[in-house]
Amino acid sequence: MNLIRLRRCIGAALLTLVAPLAAHAADLTVSAAASLTNAFKELGPAFEAQNPGTTVVFNFAASDALLAQIAKGAPVDVFASADQDAMDRADAQKLLAAGSRRNFVGNTLVMIVPSDSALGLKTPADLQKAAVKRVAIGNPASVPVGRYTKASLEAATLWAAVEPKAVMAQSVRQALDYVARGEVEAGFVYATDAAIMKDKVKVVAIVPTTSAITYPIAAINAGPNPDAARKFIDFVLTPAAQAVLARYGFGRP
Repeated sequence: MNLIRLRRCIGAALLTLVAPLAAHAADLTVSAAASLTNAFKELGPAFEAQNPGTTVVFNFAASDALLAQIAKGAPVDVFASADQDAMDRADAQKLLAAGSRRNFVGNTLVMIVPSDSALGLKTPADLQKAAVKRVAIGNPASVPVGRYTKASLEAATLWAAVEPKAVMAQSVRQALDYVARGEVEAGFVYATDAAIMKDKVKVVAIVPTTSAITYPIAAINAGPNPDAARKFIDFVLTPAAQAVLARYGFGRP
C-alpha cells in the first residue's frame, strides 16, 4: 500500500509540474502575405509581451499559397491576405471564423527598376521599349500583386505589350529580388516592399490600380487557438500596432 501511495504522490506531483508548461506552450500560427514580413516580425514580440505564454509563429508566402495550405487543413489560427480576392475565396470555402474578418492596412502599387538602371524608364508605358526584355510581375493566377498589376496594365491597354516580357514571380518578394539583383529591367511590387531595398531598387512610378489595395485579416474557424487569434486581430488594429505598420509604409485601409 505504501508503494501505491508513493506512486500516486509522484504522479500527482508530475501533473502539477507539467500542467503549467502545457498552459504556456500555446502557439498562435499566423499565415500572412509576404509583403507583411518585416512589419509582422516586429509586431510579434510586442503581442507576445502583452500575452504571456503565447508564442507567435509566422508563415509568410503569397496569399493564394497560404489559402491552399489552410484549405488542406494546415493548423492556422489567423490569415492575413494582401487582397480581398484571396480572403473572399477563404470565406466561400467556409474557412473563416464568423465575424472575425477586418480590413487593417492599405498599400500602393509601384513600378521599380534596379538602382543603377540607365534606361530612363519613368512610366509603365516605357516598358514597351525594345531595351526592356524582362519585367518581374507576380503571377496573376496566384499572387495578389500580380492581379493588381495585370488589372492596371489592362486598364492602360499595356498588358498585351508587357505580358510577353513578364517573368512571373511566386510572391511579391520574389519579384522584388529579381529587380534588386538586376535580373530584369523593371518590376511591379508594393511600395512597402520597395522601401526595404532602397539601396538596390528605385521607384520610378506610382501605379494607379483599378481597386484600392486593402489587406483583410481573419481568424480561421478550425484554428487551434481561437482566443489568441481574436486577440491578435484586435491587436493589429490598435494605435500602437498601426503606428508600426505605418512606419513600414502601410496606409490606413
